[in-house]
Amino acid sequence: MNSIPWNEFLSIRDTILDTWPTGKGLSLDEALAYQKALPPARNFALAMKKAGGEGRTLLQPRAGVALVNEHIKLLQYLETEGEADLLPTTIDAYTRQNRYQEAANGIEKSLQAGTSLLNGFPAVNHGVAGCRQVVEALRSPVQVRHGTPDARLLAEITLAAGFTSFEGGGISYNIPYAKKVPLQKSIADWKYVDRLVGWYEENGISINREPFGPLTGTLVPPFVSHTVAIIEGLLALGQGVRSLTLGYGQGGNFIQDVAAMISLRELADEYFRKAGFDGYDLTTVFHQWMGGFPEDESKAFSVICWGSTVAALSGATKVIVKTPHEARGIPTKEANAAGLKATRQVVNMLADQRAVMSPRLQEEIEIIKREVHTVMEAIEKLGNGDIEAGTVAAFAAGVLDVPFAPAVCNHGKILPIRDNEGCIRLFQRGNVPMADDVWAFHQERLQQRATAEKRAPCFQMVTDDIYAVSKGRLVGRPR
Repeated sequence: MNSIPWNEFLSIRDTILDTWPTGKGLSLDEALAYQKALPPARNFALAMKKAGGEGRTLLQPRAGVALVNEHIKLLQYLETEGEADLLPTTIDAYTRQNRYQEAANGIEKSLQAGTSLLNGFPAVNHGVAGCRQVVEALRSPVQVRHGTPDARLLAEITLAAGFTSFEGGGISYNIPYAKKVPLQKSIADWKYVDRLVGWYEENGISINREPFGPLTGTLVPPFVSHTVAIIEGLLALGQGVRSLTLGYGQGGNFIQDVAAMISLRELADEYFRKAGFDGYDLTTVFHQWMGGFPEDESKAFSVICWGSTVAALSGATKVIVKTPHEARGIPTKEANAAGLKATRQVVNMLADQRAVMSPRLQEEIEIIKREVHTVMEAIEKLGNGDIEAGTVAAFAAGVLDVPFAPAVCNHGKILPIRDNEGCIRLFQRGNVPMADDVWAFHQERLQQRATAEKRAPCFQMVTDDIYAVSKGRLVGRPR
C-alpha cells in the first residue's frame, strides 16, 4: 500500500485539472494557505476528534441545492434553526457522473426558474470561488457528500475551497452507485483523492475522510459493510490520510446495530494496527434508517428517533439525520430542521447512557467479528497480502458481495433476510466464505422465523422485509 509517488501524482493532476475550466490553474500552495487561514472551529477533522474524545454524538443532515446563495441560506437555516453540529454539501447527480456540462445547464435553468432544478450542489461548476462563499458564510465545518466513482476534480476544488471532510471511497462509491465502472479504476481514482488528502496532512492541515458505510442501504449484513469500510480505511491510510470516520447504516434490530457499531471500531483498530498504522484518529458515524419511510410524518419521526437512540447508546461520534419527508422526495428546509431537532432531543436525553453489555450483545459482536475475519483472510490470500489486488479479486470471485448493488463487477448472489427478531441474516451466501457453525447460526435463526410464520424461508420474505418499515413494522410478516 505504498503511496502514489508525488511526481506521478502531479502528472495525473495536470490532466484532472484540465477536465473542466474551474480546475485550470488551481494552485496547491494557495489552497494550503487558504486552509491554514480558516479558524479551527471550521475544521471537520478537529471537531470529530474532539467529540470522539469527549464521548459526544454530533448531528449532521444531508442537504444541497443548485445555486450558491440558496445553498448558503439552506445550510445557515440548518445551522441555526436545526442546530446541526456539522454541515453537508450534497453534490448533484450530474456532477457525480462527471457530466459537468449538464450540471451547467441545470444551473442556468435553476436561475431561470428561481428554484433548484438539480438534486444537489454542483461544486465543480461553481468552482473554488463559489465554494468558498459557502464555507465563509457558515460557522460550522462542512463536508462534501456525493456518490462519485471518480471524484478527483471534485476533491481538488472543494478542498482548495476550504471544505475539511470528503466522503466516499473506491468501493463504496462504485459498487452501490455505478454499473459499468471497473473496480480497479475507481480504487485507483480514489487513491488519488486520498493522496491529495495525505498531502494536506503532510503540510499541517487535517482533512477528515469518511467511506460510505451503508452501501446499498438495503438489508446489508454488518460484516459486509464492515469489510468494505476496513478496506477503504486501509487504502486511505496508505496514502497518508490520518482522520478517518467509518460508518454503518441502521439495520433495525437494536442489539445487532449496537454490536455493529462496537465491532466496527474494534475491528478497524485491529486491522489498521496489524498493517502497521498508528497515529490515526478513528471515529464512527451511524446512518439513520436508509430504507423506505412511512409517508405519515408522525410515523416517520418514530423511525428517526429509533435511529437516534441507537446512535446515542452505541456511542457513535456522529449521526446522519433523516427527515420526516423521506417518503416524499427532497425535503423542505423546515422538515430537515425538524429531523435534526427530534434527533437532538433523543441524543441529549441519552448523552450519559450507553448500551449495557449482555451475553446476547456479546454473541452478536463475536459473530460479526468472525464473519469479517473470515472474509478478510480470504481477501488477503487472494491478493497475496496486497489488499487492493485482493479486493478486486474478491469481488470478481464473489468472496466479497454487496446485496442489491447495480455494479456488474459485483456478483449479487448473497440474499439477506431478517430473522424472527429483525436481525439481518443470510438466506443465500453465494461464494462468500463463512465458518460452518456461523452459517448454521444464520440458518437456525431464519428457521425460527419460518416456524413462527408457518412458511419456509423464501424470496418473498426479502420483499416483505424491504417494505416492512414503510408499512409500520421491522420484520415483513405475512398478512
